[in-house]
Amino acid sequence: MPAVRRTPLRGEIWLVQLPLDPPGKGRRPVVIVSLDARNRHERAATVLVVPLTTSIHKDFPTHVFLPAGETGLQADSAARAEDVTVVRKESLTESRTHLRTLSHQRICELAEKVRLSMGC
Repeated sequence: MPAVRRTPLRGEIWLVQLPLDPPGKGRRPVVIVSLDARNRHERAATVLVVPLTTSIHKDFPTHVFLPAGETGLQADSAARAEDVTVVRKESLTESRTHLRTLSHQRICELAEKVRLSMGC
């Protein structure tokens, strides 16, 4: 597995093979949502992420629509807050293309969607 070259930070988009994805799926983009104090901690081997998908359903209540111009990805996507998960930092790969960092406001919007997916 490729090693992380630098610390993933809150709002950044990285690529990872998620454990629950089908074997042939390959790496998908995820946005880092854990606090940077945790992300930078030397003993924290994992980060909290929300996966992105290009299967967009704008009326899905736990998805946040992200236009390609905001993410730097080739296509529009949606962040699936109901699938928030933890991944090992060592499993993350930076994209070869320059991806953007989501704003604090967007991360908080995702947090609200996670709350909604939990029925809070």
